Amino acid sequence: MSEKAIAVKAQKVEEIADQFKDAASAVVVDARGLTVAQSTDLRHQLREEGVVLEVIKNKILTRAAEKAGYAELNDIFAGPSAVAFSNDDAVAPARILKKFADENEALQIKGGVVDGNIASLDDINKYASLPSREGLLGQLMAEFQFSIRSFAYAVKAVSDKLEEEGGATEATPEEAPAAEEAATDAE
Repeated sequence: MSEKAIAVKAQKVEEIADQFKDAASAVVVDARGLTVAQSTDLRHQLREEGVVLEVIKNKILTRAAEKAGYAELNDIFAGPSAVAFSNDDAVAPARILKKFADENEALQIKGGVVDGNIASLDDINKYASLPSREGLLGQLMAEFQFSIRSFAYAVKAVSDKLEEEGGATEATPEEAPAAEEAATDAE
């Protein structure tokens, strides 16, 4: 092999190692058997969520994973491998790939890395069941709104009760002159 080819491969290993290090998640799949249309559809779905899918030679993947500190992944680099990298949403690749694999038997999820931790196929499936980042933020906002609304109702109920109790102890306008006369008579 020429020195130029070796340098190109070394550069590719560096790039992939950096992608592993920088990614919020990286999911490894076997996409063998997908049609061109299915592959295009999958890439489109991933791209919409900011996920990049790359088909990478196993030798390069093995070296890059070792360089990035994920040597445990080397066992899943058998057969054709593609890696879905996401720098923003750690759950997006797992969610999209799981849904796609459920609809297309040709796609097989092997495992990956999520938030710096090695993830097995079972872990990837668990992550896939989580809502998206926007969904989680929506749930959080709903919880805040519920808490604030509950607090507002409690304050209003206390205020209403105090008004009722205060109204019962104060004299009504008709009773006020009689109460004043009784007070002056007592003096």
